[in-house]
Amino acid sequence: MNDFIQQVRQDTEAVLTEFQNSGYVKKDDLFVIGCSTSEVTGSNIGTSWSDEAAAVMFSVLRDMQQQTGVKLAFQCCEHLNRALVVEKETMQNRHLEEVSAVPMPGAGGSMASYAYHHMEQPVVVETIQADSGIDIGETMIGMHLKKVAVPLRFKQRAIGEARVNAARTRPKLIGGKRAVYEPMN
Repeated sequence: MNDFIQQVRQDTEAVLTEFQNSGYVKKDDLFVIGCSTSEVTGSNIGTSWSDEAAAVMFSVLRDMQQQTGVKLAFQCCEHLNRALVVEKETMQNRHLEEVSAVPMPGAGGSMASYAYHHMEQPVVVETIQADSGIDIGETMIGMHLKKVAVPLRFKQRAIGEARVNAARTRPKLIGGKRAVYEPMN
């Protein structure tokens, strides 16, 4: 493995370790990944996709999935309207609607394409409401998070050459100044 791809692996592991240690990754949560492999390799988004970078990041994400029990959702690029690749079981359990598309590196993005071709029973869905996620290369995952997203700040701020943002969600606080938000024992 060349030095750059090894660095991408280490960076991805560092980000996901921080995410896991944050306490915001829970079994059966939906975790969205937006990723520009072009940005990871130092190019502008959508200009220079990398299956090699996608493969190594996918491997680390699958390891996290096995350790935590989260459900992964890989966001496609704008050419597929940011649809998402999920396992068929996730689609069925969350009552998501399947759409017809097969992500490819030039229309869907390398990360979503790689996921689609390496998941057990991949399907593409139009939209989700994820519990948390990471945005690698400023791909705009916000539309796929639940309504109240809270940014997370990690020490590891990049994967390769791409900036990384992370977010978790929380329930809405409703009711005003008399409301109680924590259960009373």
